[in-house]
Amino acid sequence: MTWSELDWASLDAHREQFLGGKPCDGPYWSSEADLASYDLTYGERIGWKWDAVLDELRLRGWRPPAGPLLDWGCGSGVAGRRVVARFGAGTFESLSLWDHSPVAISFARGLAAAQFPGLAVSGATRGELSGSEPIGLLVVSHVLNELPPQALEELRGLVDRSRAVIWTEPGSREISRALGSLRDSWVGKFRVVAPCTHANACPILGPGNERHWCHHFAAPPSAIFADSNWMKFGRRAGIDLRSLPYSFVALDRDWDGESGLSRIIGRPEDFKPYVRLLNCDAGGLEYLSVMKRDSRPLCKELDRATGPLVYRWTRNGANITGASPPHR
Repeated sequence: MTWSELDWASLDAHREQFLGGKPCDGPYWSSEADLASYDLTYGERIGWKWDAVLDELRLRGWRPPAGPLLDWGCGSGVAGRRVVARFGAGTFESLSLWDHSPVAISFARGLAAAQFPGLAVSGATRGELSGSEPIGLLVVSHVLNELPPQALEELRGLVDRSRAVIWTEPGSREISRALGSLRDSWVGKFRVVAPCTHANACPILGPGNERHWCHHFAAPPSAIFADSNWMKFGRRAGIDLRSLPYSFVALDRDWDGESGLSRIIGRPEDFKPYVRLLNCDAGGLEYLSVMKRDSRPLCKELDRATGPLVYRWTRNGANITGASPPHR
């Protein structure tokens, strides 16, 4: 697929489907050309979100458990490919792909097999999904607003069979809060790797925090802003290429993470005398400030940050006086 060959009618239809958020009871991928157009454009943008998620997991010192990798609801397979590329094909026994659409499974399998020739890549069967074999790592990407209740229950069953789970979604309020509710239902069975720095109930879902939602922003590659194809795509699609909001949760049954860390929710806000941020940690959710007269380098770092906003703060009440990254 090249930029000149993009099927805009297909891309527009899929964008309308995704934005509409209606439950999907069956396949909506019609051809490999359909998937190729998506993979080059919207799929690549989802890949940048996965890059941000995987950057954070690396920052926190996490690695996937041994065993098979299952990409559920794979679409063009971008999530599974990003995970294998980051940790190496030798990390996983195999890559299995499942989607409502057999065309999508075939397309995703072909791309993954070509990129990782030494890895066993296959399409998952209904029998495998309903079985009892353990799953090493389950990855799920951008499906929550489309899942009918029965499909969500089936997916819960796969989570129960997994050693670890990475689930990434758009950064909208409704979807993020729904993912947070799922996360709370798994605390106790799993340990939370990220974005949370604690295993308490999600404070955003608590009383008084209804206006908040747990979301973050990925940084697209800077080179796309000098790429005429991406510029034309952004204008034609009517999207801001700079904005990549996402939400996610990463779970691991055996995780032993670093304590005392904080995670910034959303983006820090820059005011003339200070930077304000919404902080989440084991103590809950609260607004903190960094005074520019006291910590100008930190204020600049927060304003220009393109990576995960995870820190160990030094504080004086609600004022941050210093910061360090995770030790791992």
